[in-house]
Amino acid sequence: MADSPGPGVAVTEEDQIRANVYGLLGALLIRPPDKQIIALLREIDVDEKQQASAMAASWKTLNLAAKRRRLNELNDEFHNLFIGVGRGEVVPYGSWYLTGFMMDRPLAQLRQDLIDLGLERAEHVKEPEDHAGALCESMSLLLSIDDGITPHVQKRFFDDHIASWMTKFFEDLQTASSADFYKAVGALGEQFIELEKQYLDMLPH
Repeated sequence: MADSPGPGVAVTEEDQIRANVYGLLGALLIRPPDKQIIALLREIDVDEKQQASAMAASWKTLNLAAKRRRLNELNDEFHNLFIGVGRGEVVPYGSWYLTGFMMDRPLAQLRQDLIDLGLERAEHVKEPEDHAGALCESMSLLLSIDDGITPHVQKRFFDDHIASWMTKFFEDLQTASSADFYKAVGALGEQFIELEKQYLDMLPH
């Protein structure tokens, strides 16, 4: 979604894992999965001892969904869900969820916050910055760079632009009639966002 303000510096292993999940969700929400992503998802190995956790179970479900779906089917599913004729079945924009309108005040505030953080939308990106996938990519960048982006800065961005609506978006994705593979994406997204809320709320004040 955006270009970082500079080259990345060493980040913690935990933050890199979180950044990778955000990056994966962003890639799956912005465009149909390609061969590389599907191959990666088909190689997911979830320890049987961990499958009792909701997050581990969602990874396993995504792994199985990737194995049973073909690329052309995924392309059709993506189009029906997010593009459609006039509009897809699910509208992946923060402004829509928060106000019921596209390109509304939440987008204007997000754009200002991105400028303040030194993040710029890449020239080839056409989607507004409050697209769910774009926001996931932005959060991935905030976790991947060490340029004054403290955990508290991450939390403020998450609370202001993600926490208030993205769980509902992922819930809607799971119940959409056109969703098959993307039900699994929605389940993973829902579990991950809820874990992020818990993790960021535990930060010392």
